[in-house]
Amino acid sequence: MANRLVNATSPYLQQHADNPVDWWQWSDEAFAEARRRDVPVLISVGYAACHWCHVMAHESFQDEEVAALLNDGFVAIKVDREERPDVDAVYMTATQAMTGQGGWPMTVFAAPDGSPFFCGTYFPRDTFVRLLGSVRKAWREQREDVLQQGVAVVEAVAGAQLSGGPATPVSAPLLDTAVTTLTKEHDTTHGGFGGAPKFPPHMNLLFLLRHHRRTGSSDALEMVRHTCEQMARGGIYDQLAGGFARYAVDATWTVPHFEKMLYDNALLLRVYTQMWRLTGDVLARRVADETAAFLLRDLTTPAGGLASALDADTAGVEGLTYAWTPAELTTVLGADDGPWAADLFRVTEAGTFEHGRSVLVLGRDIDAADPDLVRRWRDVRARLLAARAERAQPARDDKVVASWNGLAVTALAEHGVLTGSAPSRDAAVALAGTLADRHLVAGRLRRVSRDGAVGEPAGVLEDYGCVAEAFCAVHQLTGDGRWLDLAGQLLDVALTHFAAPGGGFYDTADDAERLVARPADPTDNATPSGRSAICAALVSYAALSGRTRYRQAADEALAAAGSLIAGHPRFAGYAAAVAEATLTGPHEIAVATTDPRDDPLVTAAHQHATAGAVVVAGRPDQPGVPLLAGRSLVEGGPAAYVCRGFVCDRPVTTVPELAALLAG
Repeated sequence: MANRLVNATSPYLQQHADNPVDWWQWSDEAFAEARRRDVPVLISVGYAACHWCHVMAHESFQDEEVAALLNDGFVAIKVDREERPDVDAVYMTATQAMTGQGGWPMTVFAAPDGSPFFCGTYFPRDTFVRLLGSVRKAWREQREDVLQQGVAVVEAVAGAQLSGGPATPVSAPLLDTAVTTLTKEHDTTHGGFGGAPKFPPHMNLLFLLRHHRRTGSSDALEMVRHTCEQMARGGIYDQLAGGFARYAVDATWTVPHFEKMLYDNALLLRVYTQMWRLTGDVLARRVADETAAFLLRDLTTPAGGLASALDADTAGVEGLTYAWTPAELTTVLGADDGPWAADLFRVTEAGTFEHGRSVLVLGRDIDAADPDLVRRWRDVRARLLAARAERAQPARDDKVVASWNGLAVTALAEHGVLTGSAPSRDAAVALAGTLADRHLVAGRLRRVSRDGAVGEPAGVLEDYGCVAEAFCAVHQLTGDGRWLDLAGQLLDVALTHFAAPGGGFYDTADDAERLVARPADPTDNATPSGRSAICAALVSYAALSGRTRYRQAADEALAAAGSLIAGHPRFAGYAAAVAEATLTGPHEIAVATTDPRDDPLVTAAHQHATAGAVVVAGRPDQPGVPLLAGRSLVEGGPAAYVCRGFVCDRPVTTVPELAALLAG
């Protein structure tokens, strides 16, 4: 029975271990059982922090009557989309092809060979019961029609793979077109792009920051500044503890869907850190510091690595931990500070959320306020956070996902280098060590681990890309050649086992489990696509190593993404950000110095670096660091070497000279 899920790596699967449904994990054995019984398969896909997944579980999967119908007529398979993104991608494409939309929980009915013939998302209990009856009847009485439907869906899924348009080489006009499109879609009132629900557009913001750095575009920078400010003051940002929720249900960033995902916060940490680097914005620096602190405080797992998410629900109630009434504020803060906080955080008697409760938003600019006001605000935040800690807390999905931890490593490395944060620097190195020592098994990546034990699912392309990029970042942070070697090994696996004709990439390896279609999603959505992630790593690795074949592979893959960048930039943000780096060079900056931590030239190299530049500092000819090969001190002192396309300018020895060289 359901004890098949008890020993699963996934906390999401374990949440269903006590259901009366006779769940199977995704396996050949489950489909063999469907063939033996001659029944269709129900594939239910979700993740641990998903609110509507919990709702459907409570309404249907915990219900004895529904479970009896499922057990009698189907083989039921439960899938964690975060653990098996390949399975999720194939059936999400099918769901979108059949219904025009997708989401989680995803509910798929399939033949025993895995071919989907009916797809949907959340179904209320009574609707789901009727659906089970209809599907079972169709399987018995209209089998040929059902199977033909499955064939048609599989053909549609296969046809959608590797899409993205004809090869279009990256160029400055192409990226200008992408910015123009984003400008038209920008919400000039509330920031972001489009209407409700509104997701943090982190990858588009990274692209726009790099575009501004390369071109000086004030429009690009203003879209980033406005969006970052609106998000940081909204309810999507945790005004007490830091960290961003997955999305806002409205267009104003007021009411979040309360789950906090590692990948969102890693990418947003990069955005706010880079925005502060380019503008000196005080709010951006505060949010970057608080987001880094959130990652290390709330997502660090005892066995190493960062947990995937905090749940949207607390004790079965969405947002229970986070919402407030004016009376609750006064109880915690007293008669003076309570009403003051209610005004500052826009907590009203009517409420902005449910049941007269409000999500905290920052109603006015506080970062540049009078110092006494800032001190009062900080004191109020601390007392409210302490009181909130006494409430029930959301559950944590503590599985460690390779790609998402890779994103966090890169973000923490950037934050540590640019702000001087020792905790961020140390965490980046430690997390990279966890990925190298635990997730890298016999030269191949595993996607997940939990409680120190690595799981069985193989790494997908985004894992190889994000982890390789992270290893490149840690190589720059430490000057240790081990990390560059590991990045190269991962990229060699990707080029050997994931490459597709025409410069594309599949999301799964050529020796991975065969699904009804081989996924190859070209779009950047919640996370970078595998193709975008591998391009980022290839560009950085080529610049750091001087090995041009990796750059050639990146250029071909970016050309395959070119029409997507130009036509639909909201779904190609990471690819566009990488493209900006290729137009800039990227610059390769080597600083020969005996004191890489405190040398002003090193600080200036990071502060003035161009889009996607790589920076390495250390002793001349430091082993394992190709960018320092052949470098030398100048008159016994530090010297910076700025190269582009493996062609170098003369060394400079002062900060103004280096800044001028990188500005030219």
